[in-house]
This record gives sequence, structure tokens and C-alpha cells, in this order.
Amino acid sequence: MTDPIVAQGTEAAASAPWGIRLDGVTVRYPNGTVGLRGVDLEIAPGEMVCIVGLSGSGKSTLIRTINGLVPVTEGTVTVGGERVDNARGKRLRHLRGQIGMVFQGFNLAGRTTVLNNVLVGRLTHTPYWRTLAGAYRDADKQIAFEALDRVGILSKVWDRASALSGGQQQRVAIARALAQQPRIVLADEPVASLDPPTAHGVMGDLRRINADLGITVLVNIHLLDLARQYGARIIGMRAGEVVFDGPAASATDADFENIYGRSLTGDDRLDR
Repeated sequence: MTDPIVAQGTEAAASAPWGIRLDGVTVRYPNGTVGLRGVDLEIAPGEMVCIVGLSGSGKSTLIRTINGLVPVTEGTVTVGGERVDNARGKRLRHLRGQIGMVFQGFNLAGRTTVLNNVLVGRLTHTPYWRTLAGAYRDADKQIAFEALDRVGILSKVWDRASALSGGQQQRVAIARALAQQPRIVLADEPVASLDPPTAHGVMGDLRRINADLGITVLVNIHLLDLARQYGARIIGMRAGEVVFDGPAASATDADFENIYGRSLTGDDRLDR
């Protein structure tokens, strides 16, 4: 089967990016663990932000409150001027449809094609009967082709996802998020299982998406060199609290030691 042709200039750009605001957000899990403690944050539309901190610092809880995957105990979460923390049903599904999510574990269906995996990103824009029948519109397929082209793996469109390398699978996951035509992209430790060159490639993809499409991008990461290189702004989390918030270029090793609550080690850097 021949490769699809990606028409130049036809890619549907994302709608206007959304800003994010958290006001006094606390998350307390049923077992009593506190994931966030009174967090106040404002992220402007179109920002590229790296959220850093050790495991258990609240990084994942923070971004999962933004798309309603983790319920808020106290405070409010607003995206694009709409409350997420009290959204339910159809309204919550609509908000999530505007927020692309990239996970550490890729979350792909290995036995089906790369194209079918990326088309999952069109579910919120596709009538239910088409989803059941797998009868995606040509326009949806074109969006999927363009998303794959943007992350450099259009040539793999007909391959089974399980046949790809880890880095290629993560790029498929990013393309799936892009196929939503999102206003925000949230990436939860997207390079944790990748080798250094591939990690740089994936972070470069996320930065280009932010720069070229203007989408608001938040990346959870614990590697300080990647955070400095690819983030415009760094938010440091420790014990569920924001302990640093500033330009990535100005973040020093001392700042990271304060964020991590200990001296830095080789495990805190990718290129070591």
C-alpha cells in the first residue's frame, strides 16, 4: 500500500490555545495522602512549561487535575475560562476533548495500525456510529496523516504499533494527541523510558508543537537538563507544593536542589 500524500498547507491548526488557572487547589486521596496542597498557578495560553520534581512530588497529580482525571478536594481548576473541577458528563467530555494527553507508557493498541491509533484522537469529533464501524471520514484521516508527518513518522502509518521502537511509539502517542486538534497538551513523564537521543527527539517534537502551532504544552519531567533546554518556564514541585516558578534559563543547580530536597545526583541528568 502506498504512503498517503500530505497536502501542504491543509493541516487544520489548533484553535486558540487555552490558559490554565489553579486557585487554592488541594487534592486528598481516599487513603489520606495529600497530592496537592493549596496550589495557586496561572499558565498563559501558548506557554511551554516543564514541571519538575521527584516521584511523589505532585507532578502527575497536578496535570491530571487539569483534565479532570483527578478530582479536586478544595479549590478550583479553570481551563480556557471554564471550570474543570465541577464539570461532569458531557461537559467534562467536551473539555477533555480539547486537552491532548501523552503518557509515559504510550497507551497504544499494539495489534492495530499506527493510523488507527492516531484516529483515536478524533473520537470526540466523530459520530458514535462511525467509531463503532471504523468508518472514519477522509478529513479525519488527513488530520491523522498530518499529525504523523509533524512528528516525523508518517512512513510508519500502516505498521502495527507493536512493531515500533519505544521512541516511535511515543511519537505515535503525540500524534494521537495532535489529532484532537487540542488547545492544551499535557505530557506525563513522556521520556522516562527512552534513551538520551530519543528523549531529546521527543522533547524537541513537543517544543516544535508549541512553537509552530501555539498550543499550550505542559511536560512533567524530573531531568533537569531537559527541563532547562526545552522549557520556557519551570515549575518545581515538592510534597504537593510549588517551591519554584520561573524562567527555565535562570534555574540553577541550587534551585533544583531546593526542588528535590537533596543534593543532585547523576540520575537527575539525562546526559551524564
